[in-house]
Amino acid sequence: MVRYHNFDIVFAEVPDEVTLALNLTRCPNRCPGCHSPHLRSDSGRVLDEEELAGLLGSYGSAVTCVAFMGGDAEPLEVAALSAFVRRTRPGMRTAWYSGRAHLPAGVAPAAFDYIKLGPWIEARGPLSSPTTNQRFYRIDGNGTMRDLTDRFRRKG
Repeated sequence: MVRYHNFDIVFAEVPDEVTLALNLTRCPNRCPGCHSPHLRSDSGRVLDEEELAGLLGSYGSAVTCVAFMGGDAEPLEVAALSAFVRRTRPGMRTAWYSGRAHLPAGVAPAAFDYIKLGPWIEARGPLSSPTTNQRFYRIDGNGTMRDLTDRFRRKG
């Protein structure tokens, strides 16, 4: 069962999108230096299709993307929620911020429009760092993962 701690409308997590970012709980990754250790707990509201539809209904066309921030404990359920968004909101894009190094078995890249992969390694920094181990991908129509990580780096 997917649960979320909170949500926000954000502009930096997915380039060129106004994103409803849902912070999912039950994170199994335990990355040293994690900036959100409270997301490890089994807490928060259940995020099912009805709850997600209600959140999306609150914002109408103001958001262009839904980002599942976490969800590594239930990757197949996160992919199913992405499919629900696509089925009920044509044109709305979906993103998954995973702390896994690779997509888990059973989750196809094409389940999302964007995927961030990679655990948090404090010494390597976030997506905006030139030394980051994390990667942000745009998923093309044929399922090809195109690396867009450079879009997070400020151009001097």
